Amino acid sequence: MTDGRQDPAAALPAASEAALARLATALAEPAGPVVAVTGAGASVASGVPDFRSDAGLWQRYDPVASASVEALRADPARVWELLWELDELLRHAEPNPAHHALAALEEAGAVSAVLTQNPDGLHHRAGSQRVVELHGTATTLSCLACGAELARGEVAAAPPSVPRCTCGGVLRPDVTLFGEPPPEEALAAATDWCSRASELLVIGTALEVLPVAQLPDLAQDSGARVWEINVRPVHGLDPDERITAPAEVVLPRVAEHVLGQRARSG
Repeated sequence: MTDGRQDPAAALPAASEAALARLATALAEPAGPVVAVTGAGASVASGVPDFRSDAGLWQRYDPVASASVEALRADPARVWELLWELDELLRHAEPNPAHHALAALEEAGAVSAVLTQNPDGLHHRAGSQRVVELHGTATTLSCLACGAELARGEVAAAPPSVPRCTCGGVLRPDVTLFGEPPPEEALAAATDWCSRASELLVIGTALEVLPVAQLPDLAQDSGARVWEINVRPVHGLDPDERITAPAEVVLPRVAEHVLGQRARSG
């Protein structure tokens, strides 16, 4: 595959196969909370390209000029050109096997929470209950003028128009725009989970954005083992275990192993 992703049926390198088996064993009887941090790579198989990839939106849009609050106030039509494209991508996206596997692992008590940088809502749609959306969500919009919040389905606007509130103000999706910090409540929840985790799964993220990039260090400093599941290893990350393969390949197999081990143990 052109982005380095694998056929789900393909065998993994021996080191990754061994690490996958160890991860499944760890999740079958975790010593404490198991927390997953997911990034764009977790949703690529759902048809949502990584913004920073060769096919990503940042190859065609300047994030400062097209994805910041300042730009939205100055030229809402220009920013909504990008936002409508993102809206179209997310409207057709469906949860992939990685999302479903995390939801199944949570239901089995093997995963405690998902901390996601993805505003696509796919973890929720797959059935995950404890999801911390570190970069907000595209499923709701807020008015820049009066602060009113609307569900995406309540907004009848269509491209190329600029969606507006009943007060006349410009609407924005409740995602973290370029240059904005993560929502305080979400960051506080993520910090709490990572400080208590016994296992931290870093899934499909390059950890290029602060303060999310600091979460694995926090978890390790607090005694957690860090497992990296990525197509390409993250520069600067020193995980305890590394599985070099796509999330949609690895996580269903981990879930199968975990659920199988639990079934055999009664």
